[in-house]
Amino acid sequence: MKKYITIAVLALATLASQSQVMVDPNKNKSLAPVEQLNLTQEWDKVFPKSDKVDHRKVTFVNRYGITLVADMYIPKDVTTPLAAIAVSGPFGAVKEQSSGLYAQQLAERGFLTIAFDPSFTGESGGEPRRVASPDINVEDFSAAVDFLSVQPGVDAERIGILGVCGWGGIAIQTAINDPRIKATVASTMYDMTRVAANGYYDVDNSVEKRNATRKALAAQRTEDYRAGSYLRAGGVVDPLPDDAPQFVKDYHAYYKTPRGYHERSGNSTDGWNMTSNLPFMNFKFFEYADELESAVMILHGEKAHSLYFGQDTFKKLHGDNKELLIIADATHVDLYDNLEKIPFDQIATFYKRWMNINE
Repeated sequence: MKKYITIAVLALATLASQSQVMVDPNKNKSLAPVEQLNLTQEWDKVFPKSDKVDHRKVTFVNRYGITLVADMYIPKDVTTPLAAIAVSGPFGAVKEQSSGLYAQQLAERGFLTIAFDPSFTGESGGEPRRVASPDINVEDFSAAVDFLSVQPGVDAERIGILGVCGWGGIAIQTAINDPRIKATVASTMYDMTRVAANGYYDVDNSVEKRNATRKALAAQRTEDYRAGSYLRAGGVVDPLPDDAPQFVKDYHAYYKTPRGYHERSGNSTDGWNMTSNLPFMNFKFFEYADELESAVMILHGEKAHSLYFGQDTFKKLHGDNKELLIIADATHVDLYDNLEKIPFDQIATFYKRWMNINE
């Protein structure tokens, strides 16, 4: 039986190859063109601009042909080539929020950094808007590594990534699959596949509840197709109900106030498409976490509602180059922008150690 399956697979592969050649021997062999997007040129971040780094907008294309937009931060008066770090997150945020702050802070500490908008969000391309995918979002991080690897001012052997909140989990998942990444930091991380399938603290971890959710979202797909538009799930709830959990109040204090509000952020406005959770429910991150050889730091607040994501993920990692850093008296959202709580110097030291950077 195995012999016949192998023959069938080879036959299909040959047929696919022949069909491509017959269609057009010169097509579909190169990267997709970078889409020409209308980018904001003025400084519109929720954090002040540093006078220690240079900043510019850059674009690059991922493996699915989606053009991604990033802010590049380059430390002034440094010798190249530099170690580089790609940053994204939180899940539903944009590069003008937390990820940009992380990128700028790390650039002040000597790294060339980019903070990018994921596919279908912010200034990046992709249609329809505000849809998420565990596969495409992992690809976004690897595409950022592609881009950094060929920049003239970058040492391609010293590239790291950093994900905040939901993108912390995506960062680790990317590192498992992409050995070009020498070091990964997951700050205040979520496992988006676990929370989508099981709910917070796994309270909805049952076949019955998952099937009920699948049924509701499948029905919503029908309604979306009939209407010709996607129903949005809503961003952070506003106004806050009296019985809102503290972590929801913390989200509101960031996304819905001048502290962190941004008009392109789904979390600040009307959220993801309602059906975006579907692929995350049917996908599991970290199945091969024990095979991850490169360095990982998981950074979490002692008082974060999401702490269990970081602790449980850390248990799946092997090797003496893995670190779990718990920040005393810090909540989940403290690690978005609280400069008194985020240990940027320790993060920079971690990258320098595992990228073999001698100061």
